[in-house]
Amino acid sequence: MDPQKPDSFQHYTARLSTGRTYHYVDQLPKEFDAGLSPTILCIHGFPDLWYGWRYQIGPWVRKGYRVVVPDMLGYGDTDKPFDAKEYSTKRLCSDLAALLDHLKVDRAVIVGHDWGSFTAARFAMWYPARLTALVIISIPYTPPSRTYIPVEEVAARVPNLGYQVYFSQQESTKNIESNLGKFITLTFRPGSAKGPNFTRVGQLKDVLARSDIVVDDAGCFLTPEEFRYYHHELSKGMNGPLNYYRTAKYRHDEEQEANLAPHLRADLPVLFMWGTKDPTCANIVIPKAHKFVSGLQDFSVEDRGHWMMVEAENVVTEKVSKWLDGLAIKRLPAKL
Repeated sequence: MDPQKPDSFQHYTARLSTGRTYHYVDQLPKEFDAGLSPTILCIHGFPDLWYGWRYQIGPWVRKGYRVVVPDMLGYGDTDKPFDAKEYSTKRLCSDLAALLDHLKVDRAVIVGHDWGSFTAARFAMWYPARLTALVIISIPYTPPSRTYIPVEEVAARVPNLGYQVYFSQQESTKNIESNLGKFITLTFRPGSAKGPNFTRVGQLKDVLARSDIVVDDAGCFLTPEEFRYYHHELSKGMNGPLNYYRTAKYRHDEEQEANLAPHLRADLPVLFMWGTKDPTCANIVIPKAHKFVSGLQDFSVEDRGHWMMVEAENVVTEKVSKWLDGLAIKRLPAKL
C-alpha cells in the first residue's frame, strides 16, 4: 500500500442489494478473522475520492483493522445517477449498510470527512446498531432540523459556506467541468495557503470564470501524480459530486417523515477532529453538538485547514488509533 500508487491498494466493484454498483478498496490485516477483526469504514467528502484516505489505510491495517473505503455515489467507478434525489443521505446510508452486508460485516467503526462526516453521523441515526464507534472530521454534528433551511439562508448565517449556493445550482456542473484543473488546484490547499478567496457567495463562480485570476500551483498540496489521479477520476463527471449540495429538501423531508431523533445513541463513542484554519468548519456549532451527542470528544489541530487527512496525516492516523485503543474496539466482536 503505497500512498503514491493507487493501484497498490486492493480494488473491488460490487453491485449492492440497493441496485447500485460501488467501487471500493478493501484492505485486510495479516491476522484477519472475519468474526473478530474490527472494520473501519471510511467515507470521503467533496470533491474527494477513496484516495483521500491514502495515508491512513496502511497504518490502520497494520494496527489490525480491516479498512474499507468506497468511492461514494457519483465518484470514480461508482454509479453516477443524474437526479439529485438519488443522493439523499438516507439513500447513501442504505448503500453503505448494503456494502457492509456484502462484506458480511455487521458492525464497523465509521469514519467520515466533509460530506462523509455528515453522512457518517446520519448513518448513526439510520442504522444505530451497525456502529461500534464514530469519527467525524472537519464537519461537526448537526441534528435534524424541524424547519427546512434553504441553502441561501445557511450561507447568510455562515458566510464561509456561501460556495454551497453556487454548487446547488445546475450551472456549476458545466462551469467546474470546463475549469476542472483550476478547480482542483484551488480546492486542495492547506489552511495556511494564500490564494483567491472563494468560500463566500459568488466568489467561486467569479474565480473560475476570470482568466486574469491565476491559481498558483505552489499552493496546492497534491503531488503531480496525485493531481493527475484526481483529475482523471473527477473528469468522469462532476454532476454526481455536486448533487450532494442539491439534496437539502430531500434530506429534510426524509428525516421529518422518519421523525429522526436529534440525539445519537447514548452509548456511542464519537470523536470529532477539526483544523483551526478550516474556513468551512462552523465553529459555533461545535459546543451545540455536545448537547445531542453524549459520548462526544472534540479535538482541534492548530494551524491546519480542511484537508486533515493530508495536512495532519500523522495526527489523524495516530489520534484515531489511540482513541480506538482506549475504547478496546479490538475486543468487540465484528459480528452481532
